[in-house]
Amino acid sequence: MHQKSAPPTSGGEGPADAGLRAELEAVLMVVDEPVAEGRLAGVLERPRAEVAAALCELSAEYTAQGRGFDLRLVAGGWRFYSRDSCSAAVDRFLLDGQQARLTQAALETLAVVAYRQPVSRSRVSAVRGVNCDGVMRTLVQRGLVEEAGSEPETGAILYRTTNYFLERMGLRGLDELPELAPFLPEVDDVEAESLEGTMIAEAVAAAAAQAADGSGEAGRAGPDR
Repeated sequence: MHQKSAPPTSGGEGPADAGLRAELEAVLMVVDEPVAEGRLAGVLERPRAEVAAALCELSAEYTAQGRGFDLRLVAGGWRFYSRDSCSAAVDRFLLDGQQARLTQAALETLAVVAYRQPVSRSRVSAVRGVNCDGVMRTLVQRGLVEEAGSEPETGAILYRTTNYFLERMGLRGLDELPELAPFLPEVDDVEAESLEGTMIAEAVAAAAAQAADGSGEAGRAGPDR
């Protein structure tokens, strides 16, 4: 005589738990910042304690299996991270191809920001005589330029160079940038597509190139788009 097996319950390692674990993994795969247990519980319509327990189990399971990713509780929320032991491989992947020289357009834009900072994108475009929005986004993504508040009069976002820029240029501070005086006279007001805009763009690029020759590092911060 065979005894019938009992139907699975919602507790323990039953189908309900497997479903919850799968849902948690699916949600956490698409987040870009840590998510609190309470929010996860609300989205998945599960008790918070059940969600918290499942998260801890998943984290321990990934560690025990030696997976390349880790589920961590950081800043009050949960998120997937690359495991520390795999950091070298991740760095090689992220840095692959990132040592290519900047294009002339990116170098000129970066130099204008360096000498005119804090400066708006429209001002940089006026100095160069061409639209620089795309190049500026690239420089921000590469960590060479960052936002520095807004212009009181117009509300335009201002930009400045970062410490990473100084590191790649081999400079201890902005005061070590070469002087522009040897390259052109002072130009305070520059209109887009003007002769002066072309002159200052060329002069700024020449100054940046001079700094590059002295440091051996400039211009290798990342490719321009």
